[in-house]
Amino acid sequence: MKLTSIFARNLRLCRQQRGLSQERLAVFAGLDRSYIGKLERELSSPTLDALEAISAAMQIDVEVLIRRQVPEPVKRH
Repeated sequence: MKLTSIFARNLRLCRQQRGLSQERLAVFAGLDRSYIGKLERELSSPTLDALEAISAAMQIDVEVLIRRQVPEPVKRH
């Protein structure tokens, strides 16, 4: 599986696990909603700055977004 595909899958899963819309994630990360959508559909690749902003917005390590195995679900308390 290509890294862009892995990133797109992990981004979507992590975003959904946190209950965030693309719009909300974009606001938290300081990015455009359409850019988030393009990343999830593999129409664009993230810059390092975007990768850092997205991981910070979701409070996860960058490596989670590019890990080949599926990210573990968020534990809700």
